[in-house]
Amino acid sequence: MSRARQPPLVTGISPNEGAAWTKVTIRGENLGTGPADLIGLSICGHNCLLTAEWMSASKIVCRVGPAKDDKGEIIVTTKSGGHGTSTVSFKLLKPDKIGILDASAVWVDEMNYYDMRTDRNKGISPLSLRPSNPLGIEIDKGKIPQKDMELTFPGMSGDFTSENFSATWYLIENHSGTSFEHLRMAASNLKKQATKKNEGSLAYVKGGLSTFFEAQDALAAIHQRLESDGTERVEGSMTQRLENILNRASDTADTLFQEVLGRKDKADSTRNALNVLQRFKFLFNLPLYIERNIQKGDYDVVINDYEKAKSLFGNTEVPVFKKVYAEVETRIGALRSLLLEKLLQTPSTLHDQKRYIRYLSDLHAPGDPAWQCIYAQHKWILQLMQNCREEFINDQRVGVGAIALDLEGDTRPLALSRLSHTASLKRGGSLRTPRPSTWRFETPQQVQFVEKLSDVVIGQLPNFWKLWISYVNGSLFSETGEKSGQVEKSKKNARQRQNDFKKMIEELTHRLVKLVRGALLPTTLPPVEMSLYAGWENKTELTGPWLTQVIHIVRGCHDALSTLEIPNDLLQVIQDLLLDLRVHCLMVTLLHTTEDVKRLAEKEDWVVDNEGITSLPSQFEQCMVQMLQSLKEPLETRPGEINVLQLEQAQDQASELCVAILKVFINCLEQLSTKTDGDIDTSHKSADLGSPDRFSSAQEDFSPTPEQRLLIILSNCHYLEKHTFLNLADHFEKHGFTGTEKITRVSAEAVRDLDGKLFDAYIERRADPIAGSLEPGICAGYFDWRDCQTPTGVRNYLKEALVNIITVHAEVFTVSKELVPRVLSKIVESVAEEMSRLMQCVSSFSKNGALQARLELCALRDAIASYLNGESNASFKLALDALPQLHSGADKKLLEELLNKFKSSMQLQLTCFQPSNVQPVKR
Repeated sequence: MSRARQPPLVTGISPNEGAAWTKVTIRGENLGTGPADLIGLSICGHNCLLTAEWMSASKIVCRVGPAKDDKGEIIVTTKSGGHGTSTVSFKLLKPDKIGILDASAVWVDEMNYYDMRTDRNKGISPLSLRPSNPLGIEIDKGKIPQKDMELTFPGMSGDFTSENFSATWYLIENHSGTSFEHLRMAASNLKKQATKKNEGSLAYVKGGLSTFFEAQDALAAIHQRLESDGTERVEGSMTQRLENILNRASDTADTLFQEVLGRKDKADSTRNALNVLQRFKFLFNLPLYIERNIQKGDYDVVINDYEKAKSLFGNTEVPVFKKVYAEVETRIGALRSLLLEKLLQTPSTLHDQKRYIRYLSDLHAPGDPAWQCIYAQHKWILQLMQNCREEFINDQRVGVGAIALDLEGDTRPLALSRLSHTASLKRGGSLRTPRPSTWRFETPQQVQFVEKLSDVVIGQLPNFWKLWISYVNGSLFSETGEKSGQVEKSKKNARQRQNDFKKMIEELTHRLVKLVRGALLPTTLPPVEMSLYAGWENKTELTGPWLTQVIHIVRGCHDALSTLEIPNDLLQVIQDLLLDLRVHCLMVTLLHTTEDVKRLAEKEDWVVDNEGITSLPSQFEQCMVQMLQSLKEPLETRPGEINVLQLEQAQDQASELCVAILKVFINCLEQLSTKTDGDIDTSHKSADLGSPDRFSSAQEDFSPTPEQRLLIILSNCHYLEKHTFLNLADHFEKHGFTGTEKITRVSAEAVRDLDGKLFDAYIERRADPIAGSLEPGICAGYFDWRDCQTPTGVRNYLKEALVNIITVHAEVFTVSKELVPRVLSKIVESVAEEMSRLMQCVSSFSKNGALQARLELCALRDAIASYLNGESNASFKLALDALPQLHSGADKKLLEELLNKFKSSMQLQLTCFQPSNVQPVKR
């Protein structure tokens, strides 16, 4: 069996360092049995098998490839020995890059050069490439602005490849902080570079000595051969004959290949032209590329290509290049016009506006595109606002039918519930909130107009303001905030146009305010502006809830503009509008509440509760509380706003209207007290005032009597004075109303006046019949005080009078227990006065007559003792003093017995006159 071969071993390489494609000789052991046995060769990790030439088992010749590693081993792989090893290494040298201005004895492939002076990677002409650091020392960039350098060195340049190169400019710009020693080193480097260039030709000769030696040897051999023949000077010699042969061969070749050579020359010319087209195809294809990219909207690509072409061929003198570049400029001019048209086109987003402005700036468009865009946006927003008004004024909106709030129905709670949806507006929030599907058909056109107008302002003005801010700080041209000529120019232009832009914002805010005033407060506009902004006379008059929603919308608009940090002086006109709207809302709400209160009389159902009052005071209080709640948002004082109730004029008007509302309600009560049965709506269910179960039972088709109506209204007046007005005063104070004391005082006085009128009317209706029945009752049956029988009891007329008083008591008690003492005291006073008058009119009494009169007076006095007052007691005293005194004990005893008999017989009836311990149930 044959012994297995050892793996390859590399022991030497010559040379052991070099650049890529250097020819090397590899020596070692077991390097293969033949070319077919060599299956792998790598140097520094690069496969060199393709260039390998197997010489022997100990020698291989190859070329080093462009490996990634700078230094590595030489590994040989064979079929017979496998993967080998190496005891030596090869160092791959990176060749120095040959500059475009450096001489070279070999061909240098062209490569993509990049100009690092700008922020774009643009291809530049190789002729414009130059060393990045010609002085060979560290560059120290100065901070002197480019404009100052241009002013200091007019017509010069710091670019050392320029014809107008200034060495001083270059040193100031790149080595302003370099020390003198370093500058001396830089001068030395320059000298070395110059020396190197001068010695360049000698270096090329040294590098090609072998070629020169070979040529010299060949020439010397030829010369020696000619000298040995001795025919170099003989005519007809070999060289002469050779020359003649060569000349004839040349002539024959010219004759034979004239056409071929002509075609070759033409082909060479075509090839050269194609080479030029291929080499500068970027420029020749640029017009077509610009057209295609414009159609696709790739404006960035167009601008980059244009900048590249401008840097390469902007100053070219080659006619064909100038012609093509002129076509490029024509296309770019059309692009400028297109971008300007898109920039001024409305509507457009802020992002698109900024993008088009940057494009136009990069294309060096004439004028100031940013300001042109701002001016166009300003005019467009104004037109949008005016169109919004015209659209509503001319009723162009489809399906819009405005209706007023029905104060008698359930529309107001619906409106209030809708208003609850529009809560506080947060930053960046929207005014639009979810609404019922019927909202647009219920909402008055003025409210829809204000909301749409506010949407226009909130939707357009923020972007308009942001565009101006970007224009001021230069971010239109540089997202990163880098300083450049465009940024500085933008800031300078913005400073010059600050007043113009301020006037634009003022015009927009004034237009907004005037349009809203024309729709809601036309009387606040000057006469000359009425035709421009008014014209809403035939529209629905807004009520308080709708005005509240308008205030909410305008406040949201103001808040949205405030978040943009627009100066407050520019928004003050909106604050003034808000103040007028709040005052107007307050007055309109109070006036409409007056109309609501007037209609409360129609809702009186005469159903009394356990305190003797109907639902009318509660409805009135509820109406007033709802009014104050609806005024909560308009009266709310937000930052920067004025308290409406602190304005003297508004405060006085509000107080007068509040007093008027209370007086209107009191007038309603007075009207209810004077209504006849025919004027009263009997469709309501009313409680049976005579029923014992008066709190739960109800009788249909019941109409209170005029006297009962007076009692009910008296009870309501009492409740108003003691409870309702005090509660309303608290509500007024909670909501910031001033002058509540005056409102309460005036209202209480009006209620007391009404109470007195109604009370006197009731007493007149009830006391006069009772007092008038006494005299006929006394004289009934031809009774005579001077001639009468012994008393047997109280006569019927007195019992009748007591029953009538009990009837009044029951009537009053049925309505209000609290009115009983007041009414009965007045009734008793009237009866006592009449009895006193009658007794004093009797000329003389018999003994029995005196006893009868004293019995009846004492019986009446004792029965109604609980309701006697000073005037009643005085009247009874006068009546008793007019009677003869009782001297007989029997008479006194008889009087006492008869009194006891009377009280016993009428105990049930007289029970109502006893003080009751039952307290009314509190509501």
